[in-house]
Amino acid sequence: MNKKQIILNTEAFVKTTLQNAEGGHDWFHILRVWNNAKLIAKTENVDVFVVELGALLHDIADSKFHEGDETIGPKKARAFLEKQLVDNHIITHIENIITNISFKGGNFDQSFYSPELSVIQDADRLDAIGAIGIARCFNYGGFKNRAIYNPDILPDLTMSKEAYKKSNAPSINHFYEKLLLLKDRMNTQTGKKIAEDRHRFMEVYLQQFFDEWNGKR
Repeated sequence: MNKKQIILNTEAFVKTTLQNAEGGHDWFHILRVWNNAKLIAKTENVDVFVVELGALLHDIADSKFHEGDETIGPKKARAFLEKQLVDNHIITHIENIITNISFKGGNFDQSFYSPELSVIQDADRLDAIGAIGIARCFNYGGFKNRAIYNPDILPDLTMSKEAYKKSNAPSINHFYEKLLLLKDRMNTQTGKKIAEDRHRFMEVYLQQFFDEWNGKR
């Protein structure tokens, strides 16, 4: 198994597959998560090959763009990796990573754990916060034609997994329902350190947003 060639093939496959994807979940999102994952993996005891494959394939078919079907991503990854003659136990691990990586609301309990998932999950969550996280939040909100903010619609921190998936709340609510929660859900020390700075940036942004909204600046 030529791991270097498989990574190159996977990169090409993901680029092609996501060439028309929504801007917050496109190849450049994958590239940032891949880079984050490689950085975090340097300080963790993990299988770097699995980390790189998982990072590259984690959003190969995000359920948000497939009518909520969470089985498409793992299936697509398996079909590709089988063609690359990747060992079956690695493919199964990648399937589990894809199934369990995403934030699914405050009341969802993750059922699978591995050091590699922890690294990729942190890498993915880092791309959801800070300056890029803010940009992605509003980009997706525009894609879904959601309001930027509506003071009459309050954030809901008690949503079930299904309610979270179906929510059409304003984009600002997403900060409170997900983005501001991620700092305390990081798995690795490197992820936690980077998340602190990005979290503070979001807090400053929100203060500015509400000051402008209320005519204070």
